[in-house]
Amino acid sequence: MIVTKKAIARRTVLRGMGTALALPLLDSMVPAFTALAKTAANPTKRLGVVYVPNGIITQEGDWTPTTESAGFELPRLLRSMEPVREHLTVLTNLDNRAAFARPGEALGSHSRPAAAFLTGLHAEQTQGSELDLGTSMDQFAARTLGRETRLPSLELSLEGADTFNGVSTCDTGYSCAYLNISWHDETTPMPRETNPRMVFERLFGDAGSTDAGVRRSRAKQQRSILDAVMDKIGRLQGRLDGEDQRKLDNYLDAVREIERRIQIAERQADRELPLLESPAGIPVSFEDHARLMYDLLVLAYQTDTTRVFTYMIGREQSGTTYPQIGVADPHHPLTHHRGDREKIEKVKKINEYHVSLFSEFVAKLADTPDGDGALIDNVMLLYGAPIRDGDAHQYNNVPLLLAGHDGGAIRGDRHLVYPADTTPMTNLQLTMLHRLGVRVENFGDSTGKLKELSGLS
Repeated sequence: MIVTKKAIARRTVLRGMGTALALPLLDSMVPAFTALAKTAANPTKRLGVVYVPNGIITQEGDWTPTTESAGFELPRLLRSMEPVREHLTVLTNLDNRAAFARPGEALGSHSRPAAAFLTGLHAEQTQGSELDLGTSMDQFAARTLGRETRLPSLELSLEGADTFNGVSTCDTGYSCAYLNISWHDETTPMPRETNPRMVFERLFGDAGSTDAGVRRSRAKQQRSILDAVMDKIGRLQGRLDGEDQRKLDNYLDAVREIERRIQIAERQADRELPLLESPAGIPVSFEDHARLMYDLLVLAYQTDTTRVFTYMIGREQSGTTYPQIGVADPHHPLTHHRGDREKIEKVKKINEYHVSLFSEFVAKLADTPDGDGALIDNVMLLYGAPIRDGDAHQYNNVPLLLAGHDGGAIRGDRHLVYPADTTPMTNLQLTMLHRLGVRVENFGDSTGKLKELSGLS
């Protein structure tokens, strides 16, 4: 018998001019008769977390669906998820228990919930470099899933420094580090990257100097990353069948578009730097910045450069304004609405807007091929906030969504309601870790797994 299916080496075909470019997984890269080749459904498991700050308005009709039955009516703040509702699970009555204040802790109403969101642990009142927390859910996953990828995980954010207009936004008595959601261990938060150029270079080439002048000079001297390896891609294309060729063409188009948009963003940032104090590479527009980061995450999954990410749309006490949706007031002060209907309406608009950007991301994952299906079929995405109401700083029944199917094991178009004030959100995270193949006995303050998502039902 003659074996005609030849495997293409994935890491060597795209090297040139000192640049390595990852490819999407093509059928031609799977050696004949390997376990993967003989198995039609062997999905690559992936995890993503999208975090939004300052709480979400969660009343029925706003965030929480009024029924649990399939085909339930999406409430106002989730309505943009309608095109992707088949991939969506809404979770009600899960509590961020570790965020609750202990006796004598009057402050920390943002530091505690942020720190607890992915650790399930209570942030101790420490300042400066004196930290005491623990490993976050994403980093537990990265220790297992990261063995198979070049980058164990990505930590992205649209905001870096914990200041607004030069004033610190950290809680009094708490280290600013507690505003991070991803933690390597008890004393080490993972640094978050805000610059799309740096993210792109981590994914597709050597990062080089972080100095803006050096990077601009480097950009002028070097050809496009894709142009640097185009001759080898040309030879690769001649060896692909129709389906692999289509995948490669779609991938190359996406990378070119990302590169073009980053270059435009750098020019815009350069021009606006004196006024907006933005580092080069970060778009002036919040929307452009947010979407660009989402697109980079699609590429990170598509190339299997990483299988784990966290993405902070903002940090707690964020003062971001949203004039593009008619909200010129800083976000955090609005959440302290004291029942003011005008302020509440503006907060709802911000909440809607954030969800709409996430919905676009889910749609792109649903449109991106992966194995026998699409990327959305093989991911679990946790979306939410660590606070239910930014005015009262409520940590029970926090707003949470789960998107994706984990290889077909999780159904979408569901609203799961748990008994009030009895179930920590760490039960969800423990369940997700087990689904990812991460064997931990417990996580944070977990009390067990959610049977509706664990395969026990």
